[in-house]
Amino acid sequence: MTSHYDHAQVQEFWQYVWERDDVYALDADATDPTYVLGMFPYTSGTLHMGHVRNYAITDAYSRYRRMRGDDVLHPMGWDAFGLPAENAAFDRATDPESWTQACIRRMREELETMGFGYDWSREITTCEPDYYQWNQWLFKRLYEAGLVEYEAATVNWCPDCETVLADAQVVNREDERSESSDQASGEDDHGESSDRGSGEVASSDGERVCWRCETPVGRRELDQWFFTITDYAEELHEGLDDLEGWPDGVREIQRNWIGRQEGARITFEVSAYGDADGGSDGDGDDGDRTVDVFSTRPETIYGATYLAVSPGHELARDLAEGNDRVAEYVETVRERDPGEVGFSGVETDATAIHPLTGEELPVYVAGYVLEDVGTGAVMGVPGHNERDHSFALEHDLPVERVIVPDEDREFDVESEAYTGEGVLENSGEYDDLESEAARDRIVADHDALADDVTYRLRDWLISRQRYWGTPIPVVHCDDCGHVLVSDEDLPVELPEFVRTTGNPLDAAEEWNETTCPDCGRPARRETDTMDTFVDSSWYYLRFLSPDLADAPFDTDVANDWLPIDLYVGGDEHAILHLLYTRFFTKALADLDLLERREPIRELMSQGTVLYDGEKMSSSKGNVVTPEEYGAETTRLFVLSAAHPEQDFEWTANNVRGAYDLQQTLYRMAADFVEEGDARVERRDHDDYVAREIDRTIAAVTEEYERFRFHRAATEIRELARLLRRYREYDRPNGDVYRRGLLTLAALIVPMAPHLGEECWNKLRGEGLAVEADWPEPERDASAYQLERRLVDRTLEDVRDIVDVADIDEPERIELVVAAEWKYRAAELASRAAGGDDGSDPVDSIVERVLADDSLAAPDRERVAAFAGELVGRDGGDGGEMLGADRELAVLDRASWLVTDEFGAAVAVRRATGDDEQAAKARPGKPAIHIS
Repeated sequence: MTSHYDHAQVQEFWQYVWERDDVYALDADATDPTYVLGMFPYTSGTLHMGHVRNYAITDAYSRYRRMRGDDVLHPMGWDAFGLPAENAAFDRATDPESWTQACIRRMREELETMGFGYDWSREITTCEPDYYQWNQWLFKRLYEAGLVEYEAATVNWCPDCETVLADAQVVNREDERSESSDQASGEDDHGESSDRGSGEVASSDGERVCWRCETPVGRRELDQWFFTITDYAEELHEGLDDLEGWPDGVREIQRNWIGRQEGARITFEVSAYGDADGGSDGDGDDGDRTVDVFSTRPETIYGATYLAVSPGHELARDLAEGNDRVAEYVETVRERDPGEVGFSGVETDATAIHPLTGEELPVYVAGYVLEDVGTGAVMGVPGHNERDHSFALEHDLPVERVIVPDEDREFDVESEAYTGEGVLENSGEYDDLESEAARDRIVADHDALADDVTYRLRDWLISRQRYWGTPIPVVHCDDCGHVLVSDEDLPVELPEFVRTTGNPLDAAEEWNETTCPDCGRPARRETDTMDTFVDSSWYYLRFLSPDLADAPFDTDVANDWLPIDLYVGGDEHAILHLLYTRFFTKALADLDLLERREPIRELMSQGTVLYDGEKMSSSKGNVVTPEEYGAETTRLFVLSAAHPEQDFEWTANNVRGAYDLQQTLYRMAADFVEEGDARVERRDHDDYVAREIDRTIAAVTEEYERFRFHRAATEIRELARLLRRYREYDRPNGDVYRRGLLTLAALIVPMAPHLGEECWNKLRGEGLAVEADWPEPERDASAYQLERRLVDRTLEDVRDIVDVADIDEPERIELVVAAEWKYRAAELASRAAGGDDGSDPVDSIVERVLADDSLAAPDRERVAAFAGELVGRDGGDGGEMLGADRELAVLDRASWLVTDEFGAAVAVRRATGDDEQAAKARPGKPAIHIS
């Protein structure tokens, strides 16, 4: 006989059985399965603990829902394109496809070894042509809908990766968790901000680096492809309020990134300008024009002392043609990081007319004003904007005070900008108005100002100058411009990889040379590939119909099966992935390809696995690989260590706890089968154990429903401990004990399926445990928590008395349940008796108790004294009570626990007469006498 759980042998056998019986395949006739999805992995080559925790969560919940009778869709695929694979292949003198496929084979084998229950028939790989052809097809549909633009833009450029980066792919070197950055110069009253993520963003004061390789990021001007996600800015913002199943933190990150701001658009007339004093190599463009600025603080307009435009603004480019100094400045700062530019700038020959005063203001080209934030222009209000203040001091511009704080009329804006609310001054007819009231009045009174809304969100730049990605289905024709490849010619497949610096597609001459689909003349293919976040923005739809040959997904199926019921991943994807996925879903709905406009019902952001206080990372050398402890122990530990959304520390001692639980459950099942020592007759303590089994089922069910696997594991441990104690106390009843063991096997299946299956099999459970029905309580379990609290509290009270009285060997322990009338008094007190009519609540309780002859209440004085105690502590327990009869029955069934722990005879009775114990007994707290 052996009672040792050999996890390796068990895993191999049951994985074979599950695969043989295809237990995880979704039934063909499923109509609306529970869709559980973990963010699919990038094909880096090996699984890490972040992967294991993510996929252990989805696997546990999928197994639970399947045992509850749901059809479950739980697929897996591979985020297989991207620059890291290309770089890794280059370093290993191989091609990206070979490297990626090798990584996929390794990672799939690891996932299978961990026993994750995926429907592998739905596996997708984004680097396969049968997947990325639909990236191209969707690109074309978005283009036809006006959601794709091709234009010159100043972009982030990583010189090491030799490709452009979206704003969200530029981070602060100091902030490893950030996924977001911006080229704005910080929060300001004009509505421009760098705080587009969670506050952990790249600012103008820190070094902006590539999110992949941490190389400092520069700026370039290139022709690029964009998805116009800004068309959906308002809907993306408003929709966050409806995502009740999403973590508040993720919603706030997206809300800040979208950056909706209400304010006013203000129009400045700009005067004619001519040759600069420094000379000109070209003709000036004399004439008048208007420049719009956006401000969240239009009431500060009387404090404007200059107008500033970004180096990329149309006015700046025009001014540069006639002014050497402006041209030189624009050329100098165009490709520099805004943080390097600081508050530099150059005065131009143009002047702006203040729309309210008619005063002429100087016009500057300033590096701190950003082309793609707001309107690319600001009215400089140095007295009430920190960055405008810094710029004014740098260029010796006047600083005017037009708002004063109520509490400090002497505030000096020359030394520090005042950015708060207050009272207007130096503002003409609006003097002495509160700033909030003046804000509305000024906008309403002047045609040059109009209410407006702006967003920090920028269009999604999808162009990447790399090989390993989806080719953009466009050809460039000298006569026709850029022309879409026809649907019949999709997919545009990648050519054979060529090792070269820069973009390998530029070197693929034979692939590049093609003919124009419109005119048939020679043309060249687009050599940019799509950002890999395009792949992951709709992949959840491909899982629904992975083999569909004539469309990216089945619209009818998608309408029936969506949204995703549970989606699990790290909160580092709050912007890059989740925002893009929401955009894609809305765009597809507008293309009549979907009915749903939000893709995910419940989102879970799993916490981080730490080691010595730091996130596990190969660079830190603190990685623990899954195979070190085995699949079952690793899975059980990562689920039982903490709530899925919390970080937790990996420690060998805690891992040992997960290992010991497996050995305990297995040993209990094996020993029972081997020894078969049980009785048939039923006793009171058997009923207690049976009810505890029901209580555990109810509790664990609730914890699984709420994804609190760590609490489910605790409940399972408690039941195992009770069953061991039950068997040691007396020969167990065979039916009760076997049911308890089968219950443990079933309850542990979602977290440790191999263990649950092995125990279930030993106990001769029907069929496979992973396909078994979820256990149900045999009796009403609604009040079992109250029963458990009563027993636990009573045991604790007995321990306290034995300890305080220093009783070595108690002979008899008497538990006295309160008289019935006390329960009625407590019930009345919890209802705040006599509250509405102004009567005294104590008198009301006394009268009602005494009026009920069935309660056998004592004299008025004692009832009033007890009622006074209850009212004095806000209605006693102020909640549910079991009632006298049920408390008596529960304590009677649980009395064996007292006998087992203290070796004493136990008597449980109801309070009668006026003895001391009867007087001490309270509802939910029996009197205790130990002799």
